[in-house]
Amino acid sequence: MMQLNYNQNLSETALIHRLAAYVPFTEYSPSLLIQGKVVRLVGLTLEVIGCLAPIGQHCLIQMPDQAPIEAEVVGFSADKTFLMPIRGWFGIKPGARVIPIDTDHSVPIGNGLLGRIIDGYGLPIDGKGPLKVDGYTSLYHTPTNPLARRVITQPLDVGVRSINSLLTVGQGQRIGLFSGSGVGKSALLGMMTKFTDADVTVVGLIGERGREVKEFIDTILGEAGMKRSVVVASPADDPPLLRIHGAMIATSIAEYFRDQGKNVLLLLDSLTRYAQAQREIALAMGEAPATRGYPSSVFARIPQLVERAGNGAEGQGSITAFYTVLMEGDDHQEPIVDAARAILDGHIVLSRQLAESSIYPAIDIEASVSRVMPQLVSEDWLIKSQKFKQLYSAYEQNKDLINVGAYHRGANAKIDLAVSKRPAIENFLSQSLHSCVNLSESVEALNTLMSV
Repeated sequence: MMQLNYNQNLSETALIHRLAAYVPFTEYSPSLLIQGKVVRLVGLTLEVIGCLAPIGQHCLIQMPDQAPIEAEVVGFSADKTFLMPIRGWFGIKPGARVIPIDTDHSVPIGNGLLGRIIDGYGLPIDGKGPLKVDGYTSLYHTPTNPLARRVITQPLDVGVRSINSLLTVGQGQRIGLFSGSGVGKSALLGMMTKFTDADVTVVGLIGERGREVKEFIDTILGEAGMKRSVVVASPADDPPLLRIHGAMIATSIAEYFRDQGKNVLLLLDSLTRYAQAQREIALAMGEAPATRGYPSSVFARIPQLVERAGNGAEGQGSITAFYTVLMEGDDHQEPIVDAARAILDGHIVLSRQLAESSIYPAIDIEASVSRVMPQLVSEDWLIKSQKFKQLYSAYEQNKDLINVGAYHRGANAKIDLAVSKRPAIENFLSQSLHSCVNLSESVEALNTLMSV
């Protein structure tokens, strides 16, 4: 019996959902495979009877007049097994045969991935031929023992003045980038991609617009950036399983390079789309919604993904991860925003008001925090960053009074200082998309501003 193995390195032209060389149904041995048949399609989910396959098992749905469709087992109830097609479900008929196939959920790894673009299946989509890989690793990794992880002690230079000095990021930290639509999230991601000092960059473009994939690669990464990067692209029109797999593949690749002793920058855009993909699957299977339409399994999936990032054990490298989170309607209490804020090591909030004032990157210093900054910087540095935030907050809280002339100078010394330093503060927070301000320059600028 021929088996279809996930590790096959097929070219795009030979690939039909990884099934171009599929074996006719008659060649499978009924004694080795428990076959089933499709009885119903509800939303995105197929109900199958007679196929007692475990969760995660891949199956072929075979029709006599077309190539088979691959699906994954996502649940079961009594004698029914629920499958979700991975690439699409057009052409599936009642009574279609369902055949379990050999699947090991493996992910290609190796230096040959650098400069390549792959999809949510781990297959190349850049037209550069088959991947040259050193081997394969599991899609489902066990998180590192928390007691074996190295403590975050080294600051990471991201090339953005306001982050370097006021929200200092450490190697191995996991940061959320919270933003509404059109506030400059992609631009800030691009700056950090180009300016961050990392050995390898792994970018997961999950559930976003398809046109943004090429834009990100051509205009943000560029030829030089791609040489040390791996891009995993699973746009919005991919089925939810591929979007989930895309995020997990990006994480598995980052884990591989970390285990090789490299410092990895992982950018996942976006964690919200990953959560929405899990919501689609859960609701299609009949799971009850818990919070604003999100079933409880969504909130279990998020920590399972992000806990895989971070520092490795002694002798290994690190994964510094940035996860973008969409604040729908600029709602800071949106369920995914709240869940991400609770599990991550800090968050950077982008403000629509600042963006409309042409302050880029539009980072809301009041609402943002780096939870590991106190253990990364000197006491003097920390005091000056806190003083900066106090002046910024003092102005913001009294801005309306100041703008209408209701505040009179001399009434409050802190507000007086905040008003006098406001132009310098705005200039400090603003930075050109094409200019890099390293860590030492950022600290020097903060010292100068707070010492005057």
